[in-house]
Amino acid sequence: MIKENFVRLLENSMKSNWERPAMTDYLEKKTYTYGDIAKEVARLHVLFKSIGFEKGDKMALVGKNGPKWCMVYIATVTYGGVIVPILQDFNPNDIQHIVNHSDAKFLFISDNLWDNLFEEDLLYINGVFSLNDYRCIHQKDGYTIQKASKAWDENFNETYPNGFSAADVLYPTIPNTEMVCISYTSGSTGFSKGVMLSGNAFAGNVTYAIQSGLLSTESRCLAFLPLAHAYGCAFDFLSAFCCGSHTTYLGKIPSPKILMKALSEVKPTIIFTVPLIIEKIYRKQIQPMLEKKSMQFMLNVPLLDSTILSAINKKLTDTFGGEFSEVIIGGAALNPEAEEFFKKIGFRFTVGYGMTECAPLISHSYWHEFKLHSVGKLLPTMEARILSNDPHNEVGEIIVRGENVMLGYYKNEEATRLAIDEDGWLHTGDMGTIDPDGTIYIKGRNKNMLLGPSGQNIYPEEIENKLNNMPFVLESLVLQNAENKLVALVVPDYDAMDEAKLSTKDLEVVMDENRKALNATTAAYESITKIQIYPSEFEKTPKKSIKRFLYVNQLK
Repeated sequence: MIKENFVRLLENSMKSNWERPAMTDYLEKKTYTYGDIAKEVARLHVLFKSIGFEKGDKMALVGKNGPKWCMVYIATVTYGGVIVPILQDFNPNDIQHIVNHSDAKFLFISDNLWDNLFEEDLLYINGVFSLNDYRCIHQKDGYTIQKASKAWDENFNETYPNGFSAADVLYPTIPNTEMVCISYTSGSTGFSKGVMLSGNAFAGNVTYAIQSGLLSTESRCLAFLPLAHAYGCAFDFLSAFCCGSHTTYLGKIPSPKILMKALSEVKPTIIFTVPLIIEKIYRKQIQPMLEKKSMQFMLNVPLLDSTILSAINKKLTDTFGGEFSEVIIGGAALNPEAEEFFKKIGFRFTVGYGMTECAPLISHSYWHEFKLHSVGKLLPTMEARILSNDPHNEVGEIIVRGENVMLGYYKNEEATRLAIDEDGWLHTGDMGTIDPDGTIYIKGRNKNMLLGPSGQNIYPEEIENKLNNMPFVLESLVLQNAENKLVALVVPDYDAMDEAKLSTKDLEVVMDENRKALNATTAAYESITKIQIYPSEFEKTPKKSIKRFLYVNQLK
């Protein structure tokens, strides 16, 4: 068990960094000190008490990244509640499903998202609050939450008649063994699993950031990954906060133009990102330059090549603000060609490995120790094994055990048993090898997960199940093309086509209608840009699973 208590880590950071800047809203240009955050958390605690929110109750949270989102999160876990963060990109039906499945009693939500939900479908919710300004926007019949909300300031002043100071920051003792968060790996009702994370799992991630020197009081972060996703939440938010760092929350979709402007202004000292963002920069800024004949010639000239590569490295470094110690890439595998080039020019990057079930970190190495095509070295608080006869050379499933591992899946004992064996080993579903020094290499994703434009998890099977139920679809595969757009390979139901006397030209129209209907049921980042007809049934394993790897290069 991690010695440091998760709630105490949050509490101590507020006290010891009282005057330091903690969070900045990039859009509103508003900065909150650690003292400001502590006071807002105390205000929320007063509200929680007045509305009947009790220890162990679930608080759902969905909305735009920003300080207010973080304050609700901190207030919930330091009060003794269980936070249920939900990706704002999920479609309304999936948000409703997660709110209900988690048994959430209260909900904080951005105004624009609330407009798309129906209060009568939220089965256990007693009250809903706006994440924009914390006002009560819905209360269950018979409840007096709006009345309590109106008396909020009065109740706070009565609770702290001499004003609020650092000495008043004292939270209840919540053992690290207790669940503090349910993080949903997906929004689909068929596949969603609520990962139960303890204070210990979060403390494991945070203490690694502290003890390794990854973050400090001098660190500046620019948060553009979704906070409802384990990666962004653990490092841009929780670790940064517990380390006394200053985080600026972008609060909008990180398009290249917007992101580059923010990076140049914030000049972060460490950057947490996903492969798609850095690969896009490589393809658009570096690849075209390298393909020029004059550049290829100069790179073959001794001495001149090192000068040119150094200049490229400086340009790339300046693109990210110029003051970072390293860029940490996680969430999926980095394009090998881009990775090799970044390593060659001396760009300060590293690739880590984690999963929601480990809150999320499993392995990381600093950029100067990072081994090409690896995902870093296993954390000191974690164990790993490869299920193969020769774990150093023969690929097998990666299984892990240790402080960061989840408690299980909420209300899903069967899935928990399948994931965690009797000896406490978490079966990751990822295939790889491990060096004697603990460096992990991932060779394939057994779970077939894809990555959305801002680091969202995309599970293709969920989309395929919906598509397979649509007219004239026999089976389908959802893949990412070279531009990281989702394309569906569809095998038509030829018997149904013949019966309906459908021509090939008619089929194209029907499939485009299918695509539009499908996209209306998914999150924006799960949208299918194209349906491509595949002429014959997909090749399958003895278990009747499609051999996906055979079709990655079939996209036109």
